[in-house]
Amino acid sequence: MQTHKFPKLFEPIQLGGTLFRNRIFSSPQDTYRLTGENFLNDDATAFYEVKALGGFASVCLGDFMVDSLAGHSHPFQLRGDDVKGRVSLTKTLDAIARHGAVSAVELNHAGGNGGVLYECPGAPHGVSAIKPDSAQEGFIYGVSDGERAGTAVREMPEEWIERLICCYAEAAAFARKCGAGMITLHGGHGWLLAQFMSRAANRRHDDWGGALKNRMRFPLAVIKAVRAAVGSATPIEIRISGAEHIPGGYEIDEGVRIARALDGHVDLIHVSAGHHENDAASMITHPTMFLPDGVNVQYASAVKKHVKTPVAAVGALTDPAHMEEILLSGDADIVQLGRQTLADPDLPVKARTGREDEITRCLRCLTCFSASTRSGIFYCAVNPIIGRERDALYAPPVRKRKKVLVAGGGVAGMQAALTASRMGHEVILCERGAALGGTLLCEANVPFKKKLARYLERQALALARSTVRVQLNTAVTPNIALGIAPEAIIAALGSRPIVPRIPGIDKALVAQDVYADPSAAGFRVCIIGGGLVGLELGIYLAQAGKNVTVIEMAPATLASGGEMATSERISRPEALGADANIVHGIALSLEIAKLENMRVLTGTKAVSILQRALRVQGPDGETYEIDTNSVVCAAGQAPLRDEAAALGLCAPEFYQVGDCLAAKNIQSATQSAYQAARDLGRY
Repeated sequence: MQTHKFPKLFEPIQLGGTLFRNRIFSSPQDTYRLTGENFLNDDATAFYEVKALGGFASVCLGDFMVDSLAGHSHPFQLRGDDVKGRVSLTKTLDAIARHGAVSAVELNHAGGNGGVLYECPGAPHGVSAIKPDSAQEGFIYGVSDGERAGTAVREMPEEWIERLICCYAEAAAFARKCGAGMITLHGGHGWLLAQFMSRAANRRHDDWGGALKNRMRFPLAVIKAVRAAVGSATPIEIRISGAEHIPGGYEIDEGVRIARALDGHVDLIHVSAGHHENDAASMITHPTMFLPDGVNVQYASAVKKHVKTPVAAVGALTDPAHMEEILLSGDADIVQLGRQTLADPDLPVKARTGREDEITRCLRCLTCFSASTRSGIFYCAVNPIIGRERDALYAPPVRKRKKVLVAGGGVAGMQAALTASRMGHEVILCERGAALGGTLLCEANVPFKKKLARYLERQALALARSTVRVQLNTAVTPNIALGIAPEAIIAALGSRPIVPRIPGIDKALVAQDVYADPSAAGFRVCIIGGGLVGLELGIYLAQAGKNVTVIEMAPATLASGGEMATSERISRPEALGADANIVHGIALSLEIAKLENMRVLTGTKAVSILQRALRVQGPDGETYEIDTNSVVCAAGQAPLRDEAAALGLCAPEFYQVGDCLAAKNIQSATQSAYQAARDLGRY
C-alpha cells in the first residue's frame, strides 16, 4: 500500500451532504476584476480557477453582497441580489467545480460601514447609532457619507433587520442555483453579523442586543433562513473572529461562547481573528512577517475544545508539515489558506505528490493587499502569474525556441531563467557571485525574513532541477556574451547602493554589509534613509538590542485613521518612503512602536559624519549631533544601467529586467523578468 507523507491533510471530509477531497481550503477572497455592473469577468474567473486546478478542496468567492441597496463597503463588490450576474457567477463556479473543488460563496453585508453606493435616503443603517467622528470607547466605523443625516450610522429598526435576514436567504438561494457547493457566512472582522455579535458594536437595548443570547439572535436567524433556502445537504460555513482585539471588543473567552451558540446550526466554524477597522487588529487578521507561523491557530484550537461542529483554522499557514500537525493534534479539522493561495496555488498538489520543497511560501510582505488597494488587482511579490492568471492558463505555445543568456542570478535573473526554461528555451544563467540570490542574500539571517531566505533557496532548487545551465563566479561582459552567442539576452544585473555625498561618508557602512554582519555596527547606530531598507534594518538591529536612530529627509505626514497615526516617535512609514507598501507600512509602524530603543526622525538631513557622531539638520533648520558608534547608508539603490547597456548589441534580442532597469522591489523584479521571458519566441 502506498503511503502519503500527509495522510490527515489529504483525508476527505464530509460537511453536510458534500464530500471534500482533502482538508486544505482556499479561504474567502474577493477580486476587483469585475465588469462595469460588478459582475465577474474572465480574469476573475481565472483568479479562482487556478486554485481549484492546484488541488484545493474548496475555493471561496469572497464578499458577495446580500444587499446592493445598502450593503457595500467599497464600490467593487459582487451583488448577490442581481439576477443579471447569474451567467458570470455560474461560469466561475463551474470553473472551480470542474477541477474537483467545491465552490463556495461568502455572503456579507457591511452594516454600519455600508456608506459606499448607499441608495437609501439618510445615513447608513447599522446595528447601533454612531455619531460623526465618534470613537465610542476607541471603536471607529469608517463611513464616508453618513453625515448627510447628522449621524454617521443610524440604528436599524426591527423591520430592517427582518429584511436583511431575507436578503441573506435570497442571496444564498441565488448562489446555490448558480452552482455554489457551499454557503459561507462572514461573521467576523467587524462586518454586519460580527457587529451584532460584538458588545463593542452592538449597543442596542431591545431583543437584538444586550446579553450574548440576544446578540446571537440575528446570526442564528440568518443561519436558519439560509438553511431553509438551500436545504440540509448544502453545507453552511460561518467565519468568525475568535477574538476581536479592539478596545471594548471581545477576546477568546467570548469567542468560545459565540462558537458554542453556533454549534450544531452550521456545518463548519471557520475561526479567524481581528477586525478590519483597527490597524493593530487588522494585522492580526492578516499576520505580518513579524508574527510566527500559524499565529491564529490558537483561536481555532480553543473553539475546537468546546464544540462538536468541525472547525477550520486560518492565518499564516504555508507549510504542509505544520498543517498536518495542526490536524493531528486536534487543533482543527480543516486548514484554510488565504495569501498562500496567491504565492502558490499549486500547494496541495505539490504536497500530495511529495514535492513540498518546491512550494513557494508566502513572504507575508502584504504586496497583495497593497496592490489591490492601489490598483484593484491582486499581485504577488513571488508569484508573477497572480494578476495574469488567464495568461498562464491559456497562453499560446512558443513559436520558436531560442538560446537565451540571463546575466545575473538575483531575484529577477532566477525568475527569468526559470520562466524561459519552462517555455522550452535553452537557457544559460551567469552569476558574478559564488551563489544565487543577489543582494537579498545578505538578509538570510534576519528572523522576520526567514520566508525570503526560503524563497531564494526554493528558486535555486528549481533551477538545479531544471534544464538551465548555471555558471557561478561569472560576470557577463560583452566578450563573454559574444562567446556564448545567444539569440536573446536578459540583463538582470541588479543595482548598487547610493552613497550620499556628505563629509565623512567614507566612515559609513552600507546596509547590505550590516545585514550580513550586525556586529559591525556597534551598539548605537544611525541609519541614513527611512525607506523600506532603512526601516527594516532598523527593526532588525533594534530587535537585536541595539540603540537605533533612523534619519529621513522627507517630512512626516500623518496618515488618517488609526491610533498609530499620532505616534510621537514615527509617522506612517508610507510617508517616509514610497517603497514601503501601504499595508506593510502599517505593519512596520506597529512593530517600531513596540521598540523603545528605535526612533525615526523625519524632516531631518544628514550633514556630516564625525568620528563618533552624526551631525544632522532638523526640520527647524537647526543642526545638532547624535552620538553613535556607526552610521549606515540605506539611501536607496542605483540601477546598473550602463553595465546592462554594454550587453545591448551582443544578441538580436535584448531585455532589461529587475533592478538594473529600475531599482524597486521583489514584485517588480519577478514580474518584469517573467514577462520578458514570456515574450521570447514570438517570432
